[in-house]
Amino acid sequence: MRPIAISCGEPAGIGPEIAATAWQALGADIPLVWLGDPRHLPKDTPIHETDDPQDQRPGKLSVLPRDFGPAAVAGQANPAHAQGVIDAIADSVRLVQDGTARALCTAPIHKAALIDGAGFAYPGHTEFLAALAGTSQVVMMLACDMLRVVPTTIHIPLADVPQNLTASLLTDTILITHGALKRDFGIAAPRIAVAGLNPHAGEDGKIGLEEREMITPVLDALRNEGFDIAGPMSADTMFHAGARSAYDAAVCMYHDQALIPIKTLDFSGGVNVTLGLPFIRTSPDHGTAFDIAGKGIADATSMIAAIRMAAGMADAREGAAK
Repeated sequence: MRPIAISCGEPAGIGPEIAATAWQALGADIPLVWLGDPRHLPKDTPIHETDDPQDQRPGKLSVLPRDFGPAAVAGQANPAHAQGVIDAIADSVRLVQDGTARALCTAPIHKAALIDGAGFAYPGHTEFLAALAGTSQVVMMLACDMLRVVPTTIHIPLADVPQNLTASLLTDTILITHGALKRDFGIAAPRIAVAGLNPHAGEDGKIGLEEREMITPVLDALRNEGFDIAGPMSADTMFHAGARSAYDAAVCMYHDQALIPIKTLDFSGGVNVTLGLPFIRTSPDHGTAFDIAGKGIADATSMIAAIRMAAGMADAREGAAK
């Protein structure tokens, strides 16, 4: 079976150790290949260095070795590693694009080190992956067993949300989400709930006009095309268990509206999924955690969930193609 590629991420963070822990938990069932400098993995990790991602050895983690130069110091990002981190991501993308790997799971990066060391020109992982894939239409989903959420606007100040929240952006976000639910999650007839922007979804214009003037017309147009869409809904009533049972994904208007409920429900097990790419990409829903790096206490739950989700998405996509 073709492996799932894991890009190393920031060497001084917890990425290498949670990748090794995830391999120990899943490697017997899900073939994996790690791209990075082998010196950055925990010293007790049995590895098999190879130039063939599909060369899997029982009891060993397959590694496509890269020389990052200076040794990594846990908790201290080194800009000298920046180009190696970037190249590992790009090489991983090539593996999934040419079909050598089934999916990509990325370990967390440290953007400041990439900017300082290699002039990294992207706001983050997602934008870099979109550029490598040649697409500008990507959507961020956070997913766990209990909930899938999609923020329409992401890393912008709350004050800037209303002017950035356009009918075109909302339409594209819903369409990309709908397509991914069908293709990557095997849901034949996706049900999508859409939150309003304002309290009580605007309360018919009394607490804001965005719902009446933009959001509702977008949803009505999509409903007229046959999409199963509920909303705009009051965000404070759409995330309890009964409400969640009525939809497959929730599209929200801004970052915290989407991320607070999923991080409350499953702080450790959430997975970041990039929708709209021609390949599958997942990532643990946390950062580099410099403060605990190298101490052997990092929680690999999210990385394990990300790998499992990547494998499940690959199964769904491959099954749909048959």
